Amino acid sequence: MKLINIGFGNMVSASRVIAVVSPESAPIKRMITDARSGGNLIDASCGRKTRAVIITDSDHIILSAILPETVAARLDSKYESAEEEEYEE
Repeated sequence: MKLINIGFGNMVSASRVIAVVSPESAPIKRMITDARSGGNLIDASCGRKTRAVIITDSDHIILSAILPETVAARLDSKYESAEEEEYEE
């Protein structure tokens, strides 16, 4: 299982991530509100401004204080290193 750092020592399983999006649009804001009321919201922003919203395959919404581009780059590097390990075997 590969974990990606989403800021402040918080980690998310890379294989469970479906999307990393910006929190600015109205549909994403509605998803956050629905997840909060449904108990599926994980706020990993530690009180800072939410800059990335991570959507998982278990219908959990994770809020992060780092930029979506940064999360995506970390996610991409984890998959590249996993593929390299597979080829080495």
